Amino acid sequence: MVQFLRLLGRELIAAFIYYCHFSWHITDTFMKGQYLMTRKFILIAMVLVVALSIGCRSSILKNVENAPITFKTENKPPMEQIKKAIITAGAGLGWRIASQSPGHLIGTLNLREHTAIVDIKYTIENFSITYNSSTNLNYDGTNIHSNYNGWIQNLEKAIIIQISHI
Repeated sequence: MVQFLRLLGRELIAAFIYYCHFSWHITDTFMKGQYLMTRKFILIAMVLVVALSIGCRSSILKNVENAPITFKTENKPPMEQIKKAIITAGAGLGWRIASQSPGHLIGTLNLREHTAIVDIKYTIENFSITYNSSTNLNYDGTNIHSNYNGWIQNLEKAIIIQISHI
């Protein structure tokens, strides 16, 4: 979809340039008022194309792989405390986090019409956040809506902070 919109934007720009080239010659010699209207039309169309291309941002999906877990003391806490810290961190950002199995949580974030679902796997030494599925984030196997990576980065930071308080 994003590639289609980019291609459409390029085609529109090419059409406007072609149109402008011929219309400027005609309007420049015959109708000065029409020339000004053509320039306004082109300017408005270009702004719309840029606005559409900005609104359809996507970026390469980034997962968190084996982020290290550090504690205040040398004693390592039980897995249940790490699980509670991850759930608390996610809840503070609007994530619903449910236990799937020991060392494995499922996080779900619903924002407006977007939904992101991630797998959160953790041990005493590290944790990972990996893409599971999504709705309305335009995931194509490589690229995803650019807000997704920000949500994951915020979740990672919140988990690190929450675990550091154990």
